[in-house]
Amino acid sequence: MKLAIISHTEHYKTTSGQIVGWGPTITEINHLIQDFEAIYHLAYLHAEDPPPSALPYSSEHIHFIPLSPKGGKSWSDKLGILMGIPETLGKVRRLVGDVDAIQFRAPTGMGVYLIPYLSGLKSPKVWFKYAGNWNQNQPPLGYALQRYWLKKQNRPVTINGAWPEQPAHCFTFENPCLTQAERKEGAAIIAQKSYAAPFRFCFVGRLEDEKGVQRILDAFADLPASAVVQIDFIGNGVKREQYEEQAQAQQLPARFHGFLQREAVFECYRKAHFLLLPSTASEGFPKVIAEAMNYGCIPIVSGVSSIGQYIDEVNGFLVQPTTAERLNQVLQEIINQETSNTLRAKAEKAYLSSENFTFEHYRKRIQKEILRY
Repeated sequence: MKLAIISHTEHYKTTSGQIVGWGPTITEINHLIQDFEAIYHLAYLHAEDPPPSALPYSSEHIHFIPLSPKGGKSWSDKLGILMGIPETLGKVRRLVGDVDAIQFRAPTGMGVYLIPYLSGLKSPKVWFKYAGNWNQNQPPLGYALQRYWLKKQNRPVTINGAWPEQPAHCFTFENPCLTQAERKEGAAIIAQKSYAAPFRFCFVGRLEDEKGVQRILDAFADLPASAVVQIDFIGNGVKREQYEEQAQAQQLPARFHGFLQREAVFECYRKAHFLLLPSTASEGFPKVIAEAMNYGCIPIVSGVSSIGQYIDEVNGFLVQPTTAERLNQVLQEIINQETSNTLRAKAEKAYLSSENFTFEHYRKRIQKEILRY
């Protein structure tokens, strides 16, 4: 069986001419190729230098088909999506006759016209992966249209979380991010990790207010220095320099790493006690939560989207309401009230909560539930 994947995943060309792409998606595809004769990935090719987190494909049977990048926040960027329709539709039409199945990854700008087009195909098989917040009350117009069309058509859709009145063709799916070897390693790390102060915290994601970086800096401002050994910020964003200056002014033990390769991120998980993600962004279920829980990082997160369906007081800490003041209260409670035994119990429960986020589990469900739908 041949599979086509259509997405807005960022790809780049290295100085040696090798194609690399956004690490989490490339890793997922590198595992999916085990179940397909070939995979064709139609996605955006950017002219910039690749970030350290970008990865190459692992198989010669994975073929990258480049698209000119389109979309953005400005009106001119959005107009560019319309200008890109001939190129995108032309390449999609050529793929349709060459593959047995198509996965379209939404929400993305081109989904406004590709979801109706793909939904109307008699063949090949088509399924949609909606990575955003399926239950968002006031999504952007483009996202709202895509979600509306996905609900009305009858092709399978994989979504984050389980929701009231969920259509039968919409399947609750965990985002894959772990191997069986990493699961085994995680159990060994937790067994050796000490859950006593001083604590080490980590944040992984875009460095922006929506993701919670400002809330984190504000919440740590008056914590005793003896309780915090380090706060690792992994990721990048336009406000990074401002955040660094603020952390330095507050004399916080913060380290801003920028983008890191997957193994380097996992090394931070191995050392940390907590993952911080007090986000108000339009999340689905961030893979970083499952990855961190696998290595014994207790999640301190918001309940946005489906996150609250996986994290509670048994396996972590929910920051509700999602404010710097509430986050500070949670941190004070951890430092002053929680014992090492109760924290270890949370970490062990969190580890168990990440068991369905393996690539193997994902692959089996794709074959059994989606491709046979």
